[in-house]
Amino acid sequence: MDSIWKRTAETPRFAPLDGDLKTDVLIVGGGLAGLLCAYWLNRAGVDCALVEADRLCGGVTGNTTAKLTFQHGLIYDKLLREFGLEKARLYLEANREALGRYRELCRDGGCDFEERDSYVYALSDRRKLERELEALECLGFPTELVESPALPMPTAGAVRFPKQAQFHPLKFAVAIAKGLRIYEHTKVLELGPGTAATNHGTVTAEKIVIATHFPLLNKHGGYFLKLYQSRSYVLALENAREAGGMYVDEGEKGLSFRDYKGFLLLGGGGHRTGKKGGGWRELEDFARRHYPQAKIAARWAAQDCMTLDGVPYAGRYAKGTEGLYVAAGFNKWGMTSSMAAARMLADLVQGKENPYAELFSPSRSLLRPQLAANAWESALGLLTPTAPRCSHMGCALKYNPQEHSWDCPCHGSRFGEDGRLIDNPATDDKKNLKVNREDVS
Repeated sequence: MDSIWKRTAETPRFAPLDGDLKTDVLIVGGGLAGLLCAYWLNRAGVDCALVEADRLCGGVTGNTTAKLTFQHGLIYDKLLREFGLEKARLYLEANREALGRYRELCRDGGCDFEERDSYVYALSDRRKLERELEALECLGFPTELVESPALPMPTAGAVRFPKQAQFHPLKFAVAIAKGLRIYEHTKVLELGPGTAATNHGTVTAEKIVIATHFPLLNKHGGYFLKLYQSRSYVLALENAREAGGMYVDEGEKGLSFRDYKGFLLLGGGGHRTGKKGGGWRELEDFARRHYPQAKIAARWAAQDCMTLDGVPYAGRYAKGTEGLYVAAGFNKWGMTSSMAAARMLADLVQGKENPYAELFSPSRSLLRPQLAANAWESALGLLTPTAPRCSHMGCALKYNPQEHSWDCPCHGSRFGEDGRLIDNPATDDKKNLKVNREDVS
C-alpha cells in the first residue's frame, strides 16, 4: 500500500544518533514540518539537529495528496465569523506566503512542481459557496464561482482559486534535506528541560521543537483533548479522465481529485480514526461508476490531526514550557500549513517576532464545540469494556478490517495486527493483540 510518491522517489538514509549530542535547537519529528523547520534554521546559521524515530517523511508526508494551496475548504467564511476580519486575513496571508516559499524553493525543478487552479465544490448547497465568495471579497481576495466544474458528477458549482500548485512531496523533501544534520531511527524516550533522552543517547539543547504529528507530551498543553485524528484514503487511477485542476468537496466526507503524470488521484472515504467509514470501498464504487475503464495502480491512506477550530497549533508548547515548541494539527492541509508553521517557529526560537504567532498560538481558547466531542470520545473509550487497550491513555482499541489494524477512537493511535505501533500519540508497541470474529463483524 505504498503511495505513488514512495514508489517514485528514494529518500536518503541517515544514520541513527551515536552517543550524546549538544546543539542549540533540537527538532523532534522528521515529517515535512520538522524538516522545513530544520531547513530554515540552518539557512539562518542556527546550530540545529533533527531526530526521527523511523524514516524521514515516511509517515503523513509520504501519504499526502500534495496540494499546495491556501484554499483550505470553505474556511474563510468560518474564520471571518469566528475570529474576525484581522485573524482571517492573517490566516490567508500566512498560507499565501507559504505557497510563495514553495514556488521559490521549487524554482530549480526536480520536485514536479506544477501550477494548477484549485477548486472547492459543493454537491448541493450553493449558498455555502456564495458565503465563501463574500468572505473572500471582505479579505481583499476576490475570486469567482465556477458554475460547472470539470468533474464526473453534477455539482452546485465551485469556488476557484487561480495559480495554486501541486508537487511531489518526497522529491521536495530530498532536495531540502541536503546538508542538514538528521538522525533516523532515533526515538525520543523522555523529555526534560533542555534535554531529550533517545534510544541512542541524550541530546542537550537550548530549544526543542516537537513536530511529531501528534504531540508526545501529555502533561502539558492538553493536546489529547485539543486534537483528534481523521483517516482518509487515496486511489491512483490509470486510464481515468484528467481533472485538470485540484478539487475538494466542501463536505468533510467528500471526495478530492488531482492529476499526477497520467494518474488521477482520487481521495475520500474519510472518517474519524477508530470509527467506521467508507474507506477504499467508497472510492472503488465511485471509480466503477464514473471511470469504468480505469485501473487501480496504487492505494494508500493518510491520517490527519484536527484542531478544535480549524487552525493549526504552532508556537510555545504550553504557557509554562519555556524553550519548548510545537507544530501540530494541520487539518488535512499539511503542505502550506507545515511551511507557515516552520517559518514562524524558526523566528520564535531565534527570539524574533512573527505576525502569525497569536493566530497559531496553541494556548488560545479551548471553548469550542469540538472539545465536548473529543471529551465524550475519550470517556467512551475509557469506559468500553474490551480487552485490547491503547498504550497511550488506556482507551479501548477498535479493529479496522479494511486496513487490518487496531485503531484508537480517542486519540488516533494505530497498531498492526502484530502489535507494532503505526501511528502516534502512543509510543510503545502492543503485545498479544488477537483478531476474532466479533472484531471483524
